[in-house]
Amino acid sequence: MLKDNLVMLRNIHGFSQEAIAEKIGISRQAYAKWETGATIPDIEKCLALAEVYGTTIDSLVRTEPVEGIGIIPPAPRGKNIWGSVAVGDRGQIVIPKGARDLFGLTGGQRLIVLSDENGIALIPDEAFMANMKSAMERSLEKGS
Repeated sequence: MLKDNLVMLRNIHGFSQEAIAEKIGISRQAYAKWETGATIPDIEKCLALAEVYGTTIDSLVRTEPVEGIGIIPPAPRGKNIWGSVAVGDRGQIVIPKGARDLFGLTGGQRLIVLSDENGIALIPDEAFMANMKSAMERSLEKGS
């Protein structure tokens, strides 16, 4: 819940309770009460907290339990944490419904699998091809 997220986010960002309290214009004691769950901030203070932590109010007040990991911190604004998936024996995964809905993914749709040293990304084939075409056109323009 909110109190858990406040503790996680403050620690992730390396702030003291006093530093956060100062950033949003309250006392350290008031902020400490939010972290213990003794009181909760009003909506305006939630907005200020979300801005300081680079997340949304919605993410700030929700907790995301992930099987085998526990509660994870709220995702940064514009990012999503969909939870975990299992890789089947043949390499198949099931993309969570919320992610499928957000990106309009449907059965049979082709995805491009990309990676770097940090992980894997899936991009709809159409979006990838449009980006590649645009990049090639820009490179030809610069070459002329």
